[in-house]
Amino acid sequence: MQEEKIKVAHIIGKWVGGGVESVIMNYYRYIDKNKIQFDFICDSDSTDIPYKEIEDMGGKVVIIPPYQNIIKYHKKLKEVLKKGKYDIVHSHINTLSVFSLFAAKCANIPIRIAHSHSTTNKEEKKKNFLKQILRPYSKIFATNYFACSEYAGRWLFGDKEFNKGNVFILNNAIDTEKFKFNEKIRDKIRKKLNINENTLVIGHIGRFVKQKNHDFLIDIFNEVQKGRKNSILLLIGQGPLQENIINKVKKLELQDKVLFLGQQKNVNEIYQAMDVLVLPSLYEGLPVVGVEAQASGLLCIFSDSMTKETKILDTSEFISLNSDTDIWKKRIINSSNYVRLDTTEILIENGFDIRKESLKLEKMYLNIVKNGGNNEKNNYY
Repeated sequence: MQEEKIKVAHIIGKWVGGGVESVIMNYYRYIDKNKIQFDFICDSDSTDIPYKEIEDMGGKVVIIPPYQNIIKYHKKLKEVLKKGKYDIVHSHINTLSVFSLFAAKCANIPIRIAHSHSTTNKEEKKKNFLKQILRPYSKIFATNYFACSEYAGRWLFGDKEFNKGNVFILNNAIDTEKFKFNEKIRDKIRKKLNINENTLVIGHIGRFVKQKNHDFLIDIFNEVQKGRKNSILLLIGQGPLQENIINKVKKLELQDKVLFLGQQKNVNEIYQAMDVLVLPSLYEGLPVVGVEAQASGLLCIFSDSMTKETKILDTSEFISLNSDTDIWKKRIINSSNYVRLDTTEILIENGFDIRKESLKLEKMYLNIVKNGGNNEKNNYY
C-alpha cells in the first residue's frame, strides 16, 4: 500500500519570474511526486506564474492578498493552510517569513521552514531598515532553517544556529545538461539577434530593481564600448526600474549597443550567445543566474558583495563595487581571449546538479516529517 504523500505549501510572496521561483520550480520538476506534492501560495500582484506546468505536475497555485495588507494576508493564508492540511509550510520570503510562519502556526501546521535566499546592503536604506527590524523575529515561528548558502544562512539565522549545525544548505541546483555549452546554439542565437561572431557580448540577467545595480552596469558598459566598439550588452528581465535604465541608455546614446530582451523562456540558449556575464549586484544570497552561467562555461565577473560560494569555476572572479569602472572595463575586454569548456562535471561535484540535489531535499522532507520538525533532531552537519 502506497504511503500518503507529504504535502508542502511553498510561500512564494510575489511571483515575478525571479531566481527564487526558478530554484523552487527546478526542485519540483525533479522531486519524486509520488512521495511529495508541492502547492504554491502567491500574492495576488504576482506575474508570470506557470500555472499549466505546475498543474500538469499535480500541484496547484493559490492566490492570496499581498502581505502589505497584513490583516487580510494573515486571515486568508491561515484559512488556505488549514483547508489544505499541509504537512510542511516552506516559506521563501526571508525576513517576511515571520508573517507567513505565524499564520502557519495559527493553522497548526507542524513543520514550518524559514528559507534564507538573500542578504542585504546599506545602499537600500529603507528596505534594509525593515529587514533589520524583522530579522530577529524571522525565525521565531520556524521549526527548521534552510538557506541557499552559508552567507545567507548566517545572515538570517545567526552564527550560533549555523555553527550548531541547525541550518540546512539547499543549493540553488539546476539541470546542468540543459545549460551545457553548445556552439550550434550559440551561432543560432547570435544570428537571431543579428550579432556577428566578432562582437563581444556582455550579458546580465536580473530584475530591474536596485539590488541588481543596473545603473552601475550601464556605467561599466559605457566605458567598455569606448575601448571595444564592437561590443553589446544584453539585458534580460523586467522590473520597476527598467524605464529609468532605458532613459539612461538613451542619454548616453547607447541605444544601438544595449538590447533589452525582457523576460525570456530560453535563457539557457541565450547564455550560449554571451561571452561574459557581469553581475554587479549590491547583495545576493547565491544567485542562480551565476550557477547557470558557469554551467554554460561562461566567464563570470561578480561584485564582491555576494557570497564567495557563488564562485564555482576557477575562472570566475569578484571585483569590488568600490573599484573604478575602468577596472571592470579592462577585465571585461580581456574576456575576449577566454576559451569556454564543458563544465558539467565541476558543477555536479560542487552540488549544483538538480538530479542529485532533489534527492537530498526529498530525504530532508521525509526526515523532518519523521522527527516532527525538531531542528535539534535534524542536525544537518
